[in-house]
Amino acid sequence: MVLTVQDIAAMMDLSCVRTNSTERDVEELVEAARQYGVRQVSVLQCFIPRVRRLLGEGSGIVIVGNVGFPSGAESTSVKVAQAKEMADAGCGELDVVLNIGMLLSGRDAEVEEDLRAVIEAVHPLPVKAIIETPYLSPPEIVRACDIGVRAGAAFIKTSTGWGPRGTTMEDVLLIRSRVEGKTRIKASGGVRTVETIAEMHKNGVTRFGINLTSGRNILEQCLQAGGSITL
Repeated sequence: MVLTVQDIAAMMDLSCVRTNSTERDVEELVEAARQYGVRQVSVLQCFIPRVRRLLGEGSGIVIVGNVGFPSGAESTSVKVAQAKEMADAGCGELDVVLNIGMLLSGRDAEVEEDLRAVIEAVHPLPVKAIIETPYLSPPEIVRACDIGVRAGAAFIKTSTGWGPRGTTMEDVLLIRSRVEGKTRIKASGGVRTVETIAEMHKNGVTRFGINLTSGRNILEQCLQAGGSITL
């Protein structure tokens, strides 16, 4: 199987979601998305109107909003309101952080109810459930996957990228074993090479959350290799 640079760009959610991301950073994000053919850009809420203006009409680039970022600990009503605001502001997809503290406390029913409320509030927009694998044991990852599937998440997303480690192949394989055929997988956090994308894609990942610097580097690596990689 061959992945072209266009294939890789289409699977990227190119992101500027750090605390110190600036307006200039999101301008560079939009420039890079246009340059490389990236189809999704992910930014913090305050920058959504700016990104929408920069993209204009008919760009074909989807704005991804981030709800409950990065802890997921807000009340359900706050998350729902935030999700609706982002949808009204022009986001075509949302990434929602599960309430990790409640998950770790064994309050699975409440975590699921919280996520479902957000998903239903913005239906039919695709919602990705961020489960924060760096903080979870394998059994907790399984529970988080089950919650996401039951609540109707379009993707299980591994991480915000703000955790103590990046996404591992072990994370991907465990998630795949639980959700394959039920929902899709997005890997985020520590995805920095073409080789990592190729290996994760081969094992079921169809979307990647990657910061601007790493995304550019990955796409340039692919271009320098002739514009494609073989899996």
